[in-house]
Amino acid sequence: MTKISKTGNTLHVPSTPTIPFIEGDGVGKEITSAMRKVVDEAVKKAYNGERRIEWKEVLAGQKAYDNTGEWLPAATMDAFKDYLVGIKGPLTTPVGGGIRSLNVALRQGLDLFVCQRPVRWYKGVVSPVKNPELVDMTIFRENTEDIYAGIEWDCGTPEARKFHTFLHDEMGVKKVRFPETSSFGVKPVSREGSERLIRAALDFALEHDLKRVTFVHKGNIMKFTEGGFKRWGYELVEREYADAVADGRLVVDDCIADAFLQNALLKPEHYRVIATLNLNGDYISDMLAAMVGGIGIAPGANINYSTGTAIFEATHGTAPDIAGNDIVNPCSIILSSVMMLNYIGWKEAADRIERAMEDCFAEGIATNDLARFMPNGQALSTSLFAEALVSRMQ
Repeated sequence: MTKISKTGNTLHVPSTPTIPFIEGDGVGKEITSAMRKVVDEAVKKAYNGERRIEWKEVLAGQKAYDNTGEWLPAATMDAFKDYLVGIKGPLTTPVGGGIRSLNVALRQGLDLFVCQRPVRWYKGVVSPVKNPELVDMTIFRENTEDIYAGIEWDCGTPEARKFHTFLHDEMGVKKVRFPETSSFGVKPVSREGSERLIRAALDFALEHDLKRVTFVHKGNIMKFTEGGFKRWGYELVEREYADAVADGRLVVDDCIADAFLQNALLKPEHYRVIATLNLNGDYISDMLAAMVGGIGIAPGANINYSTGTAIFEATHGTAPDIAGNDIVNPCSIILSSVMMLNYIGWKEAADRIERAMEDCFAEGIATNDLARFMPNGQALSTSLFAEALVSRMQ
């Protein structure tokens, strides 16, 4: 097995890198199988058999629990640290105690501070908006702080009472209207966490000649957390990117989160790269995905640009109601594999997959969730859609 490594800002990728993958729960088995078939063919065709991926399955979710008694084994975390780049299907969240979210546990455990979600429209996909072709954005969502840090206490517990007593007696907070029945949560937002996320967004914009970066925040209400994110962002720009702003390579602005949701519908062409905090990013990325056809074609990645560690993922859920029926749309994880291939520098293979998907959609060929809305749509099963992609690769 050969490993991807990183020195400085350079990722070193062998001709046969080992890529760990989590199959995923529910429909995970079907979409991951489809993704691997498509990726293997694209790599084979793009490089005449001189490159290939060695897939290494690692466990998380229900499959991990059934086999090891753990939802997220240490061996899985170690594999992603060791091999740097991986991909995953959707994971179920354990009911009751333990890990709140396996996805959040992976992001925080590996310090994958960027959740990157590109959103664009593909010709042939039916959208609920008039001009979906104007939507072409990449969201940089902070992945490790904000309310997703999971610092909260349930109402009526000794911890909640203790926390309120501290707020009331030590900090002079008198605004908790119903303290006896209130749950409490803490929203940590740091300068360091904000800066590294915003720096990644700014560098991405410059690297891809995207020019405009918008900080989306709720700083009009949360002055020191969301407001801090905005303020630290502008200070970072002034300190490290002044030349790029001065020569017109970079334009930086900001927008209140609720206004952005409106603006994204009214003038989506105004926005290219979005930098935002965790909760805002969750809402924004799913709304934008809906504008171009739905979360079934929404890819995503969780990246630490310092260590090089990255996990690409299907952005939808496990869909247990349709699991095993060979009807689920595999495009989210397939497009996430396109992101993965671009990340490791295998652009030729990435382009082949994306062109094949564009060709299919333009012909009305898709899984039923998309094809049923297309004029002359041809609904294919999950496996047959993967075959259709493979057949269109040149």
